[in-house]
Amino acid sequence: MSQLNPRQQEALAHVSGPLLVLAGAGSGKTSVITQKIAHLIQNCNTPAERITAMTFTNKAAREMKERVKKLLPSEKTRGLTVSTFHQFGLQFLRYELINTPLKGNFSIMDADDSKRLLAELMVRDNLSGAERADMVGKAIKMISDWKNDLVAPEDAERTLTDPEDVIFAHLYGLYERNLRAYNAVDFDDLIVLPARILKDNERVREKWQNRIRYLLVDEYQDTNTAQYELIKLLVGIRARFTVVGDDDQSIYAWRGAKPENMALLKQDFPALHVVKLEQNYRSTNRILASANAVITNNEHIFEKSLWSDKGHGELIRVLSSPDDGVEAERVAKEIVTHRLRHNNSWEQYAVLYRSNFQARVLEAELRSLQVPYKLSGGTSFFARTEIKDVMSYLRIILNPDDDAAFLRIINTPKRGMGSATLEKLGLFAQEHSLSLLSACSHTGLKSAVGAKAGATLASFGEFIEHYTRELYDNPDPMPLVRQMIMETGYIDYIKEDSKTPQQEKNRLDNIESLYSSIHALIDRAEDDDEKSIEAVIRKLVLLDMLEQQQEEENTNKVNLMTLHAAKGLEFDFVYIIGVEEDILPHRNSIVSETVEEERRLMYVGITRARHELTLMYAQKRRAGKEYRQTTPSRFLDELPSDHIDYPAKRQKSADPNKVATDYLANIQAMLAAKRKG
Repeated sequence: MSQLNPRQQEALAHVSGPLLVLAGAGSGKTSVITQKIAHLIQNCNTPAERITAMTFTNKAAREMKERVKKLLPSEKTRGLTVSTFHQFGLQFLRYELINTPLKGNFSIMDADDSKRLLAELMVRDNLSGAERADMVGKAIKMISDWKNDLVAPEDAERTLTDPEDVIFAHLYGLYERNLRAYNAVDFDDLIVLPARILKDNERVREKWQNRIRYLLVDEYQDTNTAQYELIKLLVGIRARFTVVGDDDQSIYAWRGAKPENMALLKQDFPALHVVKLEQNYRSTNRILASANAVITNNEHIFEKSLWSDKGHGELIRVLSSPDDGVEAERVAKEIVTHRLRHNNSWEQYAVLYRSNFQARVLEAELRSLQVPYKLSGGTSFFARTEIKDVMSYLRIILNPDDDAAFLRIINTPKRGMGSATLEKLGLFAQEHSLSLLSACSHTGLKSAVGAKAGATLASFGEFIEHYTRELYDNPDPMPLVRQMIMETGYIDYIKEDSKTPQQEKNRLDNIESLYSSIHALIDRAEDDDEKSIEAVIRKLVLLDMLEQQQEEENTNKVNLMTLHAAKGLEFDFVYIIGVEEDILPHRNSIVSETVEEERRLMYVGITRARHELTLMYAQKRRAGKEYRQTTPSRFLDELPSDHIDYPAKRQKSADPNKVATDYLANIQAMLAAKRKG
């Protein structure tokens, strides 16, 4: 405790009732959570197995657990749950399977599977707009929003009048019925189903409230309605919990996050104690004064103001460029020059932007100067074709009813199954109430699809059935996974399908990485249940959805990333480019009058910087083949003038006669110096 400041100590000591820790950027919130877990175990005699901590990413959960293990001997932390919300939900569904509509081998559908299913349902049900490419995307978003707000399909249908929304509500009902038929859940269900079970089943609710004596939640401002209900139902009237968050860093409204959940806490838990962590351990006071000045323009439930003991620091620079090409060139050259002058590492620099398209011109400039860079938010490791293919083979072993996985692998590699044959198979399966894989072994299939296709499908079914038995019965499944993928002919298919030797190597390396991940999950498992192939496949599907990008090793490269991707990170020298109206704030937020979230995004960007911050805008920006004139962002006008160096604004406000006099004086001085030389 002696390592914590007074406010952090106050948060640590409050264990008897509900607590909100309002943790500003860089205020050491992770230390508070991990030290509090240790305090509960060591000093409050709370058994580790009665403590649950939840966060949003695997990386954050892993870091939290590792920090707790450094504070206490391993026997004291045995049974402690530190996980993401979705991992917790998955474990809950496994424990409470009898209270769900699922069978034990249920699978988790990813976003691609959900899109494919919805597109198929729209065509099958002859719904209006099925031919429009944007309709599936809109449907997925609307269904996800309904689920996260705990709105059931029948309730959605009752409240709507807009024809398009009525179609989506009807589709929602079809989608849910098909998920259950496939014995599958989607990502949202991992929170929604546990919340519904806890709400509707008093016995289950009491069991879990007794099981979890203390609950800790990180990044609370990112919770949606379903997550908030889950928290409320788990803590019950005992209300022994700590939630840590910052409403000023709530930047995920587009995926359901509700910063107003902070206000709900006060309403639902009148005894709520609030501790504000305002001391920042990351940035200089000029950077923090700028962040405070910008975010003050938002309405607040709780007021706070960041401060630091790191001194004033450098002025915040605001630079204008004639166009986005010059902007990119200037950033690249500045980084090169600054690094040489100060003997820094490339990784100390970050360039942040609102939208991914802004990185293109910047990448070209960095490449031309041979500057190594890392672009975050690229293609997810699990979104790569070869990984999704191999994962689909594993998924169908986990759940024979997983039709989405079946359709992906039945012709990968090619088995001569045309669309007409697959359509006949689908109709046959529907008619007999079977999954596609189960239909492959049905004696009447040949009469529906023909002898040759029927024999191929039967052989495929036998192959999957054989490896399902082998993998479930074998305590060391890894060699069998390799053997199965080899026997499918998939490795030969990769070699034939790859356009270059390098592409072939990359794809085979990716599959090796997947094998390594499976091996690592088995090795890290704490009990035998977690070592099973079933548990490992489920964890991998969750990794796919939660990480959304491959975790890269720390490398000495300049960091390029969106402002959303930068949350939670920090860098010595930060450039934010494109600080213009219609970009930051984004045009959509201006139209929908949701600029407050964009201001929070600006706040997040400013507070990533430790030592120096540069904000940049272009006077015109390329849009297709044309250039369009731009306007500096309103957020630049909200910065405190005594902490910024803003040459363009200074020149505008300067007396034109004085500017002319200064210019002539400079010329005369240069000529005089030349004569002397």
